[in-house]
Amino acid sequence: MTHTDIGIAAAFGACVLVLVVLFVLLVRRQGRRADARVDEVVRTLEFRMDELAHELAGAVVRAEEEGRRSRFLGELAGSIDLDEVLARTLDAAAGLPGADAALIRLEGHDKPVVATLGLSAEEAERQAVAGPPDGRPARSIEILYRYHDGEPDAETLIHGGLAVPLGTGGGRAGYLTVFTRAARRFEDDDVRRLEELAERAGPAIENARQFREARQLADLDGLTGLHNRRYFHETLAREVARAHRYNRKAALIVFDIDDFKDVNDRIGHLAGDAVLAEAAERVRDVVRSADIACRVGGDEFAVIMPESGRPDAERLHARIQAAVSDRPIGHAGRLRLSAGIAELQAADDSVAFFERADEALYRAKEAGKGQAVSA
Repeated sequence: MTHTDIGIAAAFGACVLVLVVLFVLLVRRQGRRADARVDEVVRTLEFRMDELAHELAGAVVRAEEEGRRSRFLGELAGSIDLDEVLARTLDAAAGLPGADAALIRLEGHDKPVVATLGLSAEEAERQAVAGPPDGRPARSIEILYRYHDGEPDAETLIHGGLAVPLGTGGGRAGYLTVFTRAARRFEDDDVRRLEELAERAGPAIENARQFREARQLADLDGLTGLHNRRYFHETLAREVARAHRYNRKAALIVFDIDDFKDVNDRIGHLAGDAVLAEAAERVRDVVRSADIACRVGGDEFAVIMPESGRPDAERLHARIQAAVSDRPIGHAGRLRLSAGIAELQAADDSVAFFERADEALYRAKEAGKGQAVSA
C-alpha cells in the first residue's frame, strides 16, 4: 500500500469514528423519547457516509492514475531508444479502459514508422489514420466499423477506434490510436485520457526518433543501404526480448543469392557489388514498414518481422523472391534466392532464433536452392 493509500484510509477511518461518536452522544442525550429524531440523524449519517465513501473511492482512483502516470513518465524520460519508448506508450494506451489494441503511426521522410500492440503487423499496415480533408488539425478522430449480420467471430473483430495527434512541440508527428472489440462509442473522458497520454509521450517519441535517425548513419551498410550486421544483432535481441515480454509473435527470414560466387567470377567483383545493391533495393521496395531488412554479410540478408508468424514470413519471402528474380539484374541476369524461415519460440533467445533460421537456409540450399525452408 502506498503512502497515499494509507492517508486516504486513515482519513476515512477518522471520519467514520467521528460520526459514530456524535451519533452515540446524541442517542444518550435524547433518550428513547427522541426515536424519530434518532431515525432522522441515522439517515443523515448514512447519506453522509455514502458521500464520503464515494469521494474517497474517487480519490483512490485518482491517486492510482497519478501513480501510473508518474511511473510511465519516469520510464519514458529514462530512455532514448525509439522501440522502447513506443512499446511503453503502446502499453499505457492499451491499458486505458475499453482498449483492446493500440497503434502508433509516425510520418517520416521515407517510410512511416508503425508500431502496434494487440494487432498483427498486417493489420497495422492497413490502418492509415488521416485528418480532415481540408488539412485542418482535428482534436480526435473516431472510427466506427459496421459488419454484415451473421459475421463469423464477430466478438473478436475490431468495432471501433479513437485516434489523437502525437504532438512534438513543433507540429504533428503522427497519431496514437486505440481500438476496441466492443460495440461502444468513445466518450469525452476517453478522448481526454488519450490526449494526456499523447501529449506526454509525443516529445519523448520525437527525441528518440531523432536519436535513431542520427545513429542510422552508422547503422547502415555502405553498399546496399540496408541495416548492417551489428544493427541486425542488436535489433534482433531487442525484438526477441519485447516479444517475450508482451507474449507477441516474431518471425525471421534469412536468405542469400544462389551461386553468387559464380556471378562474381563471371562479371567481376565491382559488377557483383552493383548486383547486390540492386537486389537490396528491390528487397527494400517490398518489405513492410514494420519489417527490418539487414545485410548480415556478403550476399546474405535477413528480415526481422515483429508481430508476425511463419505464414506472414512465407508471404513476404514470396514477394522478395518475385521482386529479385522476375527481372534480370544487370549482367548477372536472373537470380534466385534460398531462404530459411523461423517463428519465435518460447525457449528462443536471439542467438537460437537466428541459428534456427540460418540452419533452415542451409537445408534450402541442400534441397535444390531457389526455395524457402521453415525451421
